[in-house]
Amino acid sequence: MGIATTGLSAIEQTAFLTEYARALDSQWPRPILGDALAHEVVGNIDYDFAGLGVQTSVVCQTALRAKMLDDRVRAFVSEHPDAVVVDLGAGLDSGYYRVGPPPTVHWYSVDLPGITALRDQVLPAVPQSHSVPVSLADEHWPDAIPADRPTMLVADGLFAFLTEPVIIGIFRRITDHFGSGRLAFNDYGRIGWASRLAIKLYPQKMFKDVGSQFGYPGFKDAHHPETWNPRMRLVEEASLTDAQEVDLFPGWIRVATKLSAMSKTARRKARILVYAF
Repeated sequence: MGIATTGLSAIEQTAFLTEYARALDSQWPRPILGDALAHEVVGNIDYDFAGLGVQTSVVCQTALRAKMLDDRVRAFVSEHPDAVVVDLGAGLDSGYYRVGPPPTVHWYSVDLPGITALRDQVLPAVPQSHSVPVSLADEHWPDAIPADRPTMLVADGLFAFLTEPVIIGIFRRITDHFGSGRLAFNDYGRIGWASRLAIKLYPQKMFKDVGSQFGYPGFKDAHHPETWNPRMRLVEEASLTDAQEVDLFPGWIRVATKLSAMSKTARRKARILVYAF
């Protein structure tokens, strides 16, 4: 019998979808991310993961965006071996163990108390890895994290669930607290009314109790977040459709992804954005 999850809220349980997608990828003959620890974590939790109905396309995109974010964290800690890494809405993500930073780097995983408690049960304890059980809607969420070191913040699958005021608050709180660094996150571009209606009428099982995956409809221009906080400056916009790992996608998904690279709108639907401050 695995660890019980009955005490988790609906929004906390959304962490299971991305974790299960990473676990499925790790079992493929040619994995994109290759996170074997995710498979181990899923095996230790009492939850109907198979009932989530995670599609192969979701596995591909989830694994690839995690890989792209990992690469940017590795580059940052290589340049700043005394860095602090902050995973916003960390869920059960084992990014620390995939990246393998030097012991001089300290890693902080921020998420709601319930999922954080589960995280502490299923992931190996490491002195340099710290859990911060707090809502990102709380303006004091960074208070327990050092502010005097170069800081790399990442958010994987987070901002789609938040409202615009909460997202703006996070952007502003980052530069209020941390001296310098970067923020990297995955983004879906502008979510049109048709997509939002389809999600509302035919939600995935995981999102029925949450209400909607997209609390914020998004934006086309990657410079738009600079209007929320002028201290944030866009330094990279990278579409998943351009990544070499697309060659690892199964047949029709690989073809469709490469074809979508020809459309500006489609390219924005799966991208990594990086801002310096």
